[in-house]
Amino acid sequence: MKTDFLIVGGGIAGLTTAIALKNIGIQAILAEAAPEIRAVGAGLALAANAMQALRQIGVSEVVIPLGRELKAFTIYDQKGKPISKTNTDPANSRFGISNFTIHRAALHSALLAQLDAGQVLTGKRSIDIAEEGACYRVDFEDGSSITAENVIVAEGIHSPIRKKLLPSSKIRYAGYTCWRGITDNPALQIEETSETWGAKGRFGVTPLANGQVYWYACINSPHANSTLKDWGKKELMEVFKDFHRPIPQVLSATRPERIIWNDILDLEPIDRFAFGRIVLVGDAAHATTPNMGQGACMAIEDAAILASCLSKNTDVAEAFSAFEKRRLKRTHNIVKTSWTLGKVAQWENSLLRAIRDKAFRMIPVKQRQKQIEALYAVDLG
Repeated sequence: MKTDFLIVGGGIAGLTTAIALKNIGIQAILAEAAPEIRAVGAGLALAANAMQALRQIGVSEVVIPLGRELKAFTIYDQKGKPISKTNTDPANSRFGISNFTIHRAALHSALLAQLDAGQVLTGKRSIDIAEEGACYRVDFEDGSSITAENVIVAEGIHSPIRKKLLPSSKIRYAGYTCWRGITDNPALQIEETSETWGAKGRFGVTPLANGQVYWYACINSPHANSTLKDWGKKELMEVFKDFHRPIPQVLSATRPERIIWNDILDLEPIDRFAFGRIVLVGDAAHATTPNMGQGACMAIEDAAILASCLSKNTDVAEAFSAFEKRRLKRTHNIVKTSWTLGKVAQWENSLLRAIRDKAFRMIPVKQRQKQIEALYAVDLG
């Protein structure tokens, strides 16, 4: 098969990029590794920068009814005393929706529905890329190949293509591991997004649409701890039993089969996204820890900005280079800040935690708002 544009990867980055390109008249072929495109994970947050990008690529009105807008985000200590609270109303008035939660499966389905059936190929896990004349040939695990004039790599943190282009690129373990789950909300009546920083770990709670709650629990651990992979609801309830309400109740209400586990990883910042007429986007370019809720947001920004660059440059290599210049600094800053925030949030030492909590409580509200608005202010044009 031969095509002008090939997108490798059918996650949020790949799907939004395909939609954004379609809007400027580029009908890309999307090759996804899985036998079918389906969501993995549970819930996710989309901040104002992502919502602006979704609006620019024309799908915000499709996505918004599937999620839930929330007005604030609060960080608590283990006893339930607020450490920090951010009200998103000021940002909402400037940027539109700025604290939006959605089930990953709902987002995937909405994005996939915007593409033509013939655009999407499944069961295509990449294993290699090579120049072939004036084009690139991408080889897949099933023995097939696709030749493309231009390749957009959106296949995630473990991208084989990125590893070939940048052999020295490094995936880093953050030092903590994470369980995630979804349960029903009606009995719990949780109305705010929150995260609790305690002695034994961290616990986040996010209401979703349709009467559901998404939660995550992080504890410090060696990488690939074989003991923890067998942990389930019972073990988590023991660790978080002394945390404030409604954390024990959330865990108690969750069915064991709705809990998933993985170590937290990111990609050490790389210096290049563009390689001629090959470009890296999403987690293949700048995978980040989830501490700022910006992983999916950065991928959606990528899609809008890449389409903008392509619409302004008839030379694709120049467009990819322009994209790189626009994205390196911002994505590096978010990866580094999220990495540091995660380390601080996972402190176990009681003295360090007391100093941290006091310092966060002393940050003026206006300063927090200014930081949030700086994060949301992105040039998508």
